[in-house]
Amino acid sequence: MKKHGIRFTMPPGDPMEKVLGEGWEYFRWYDNAEERDRAFLHLLQQPPYYRQGDIPTQIMTKVER
Repeated sequence: MKKHGIRFTMPPGDPMEKVLGEGWEYFRWYDNAEERDRAFLHLLQQPPYYRQGDIPTQIMTKVER
């Protein structure tokens, strides 16, 4: 079982709550903390398919089981 993860949530009042539902969350799990930390830093970067100036509103939190 993978023990190190990243939890994704939305800020309160985010317009996507209407689509995904209140309390939406998503997890990605990794084999070790180093792999998770590399992925976390990568996910902090501007996604290449976003328009310049668009900012993702997801909240990312490092978690462990």
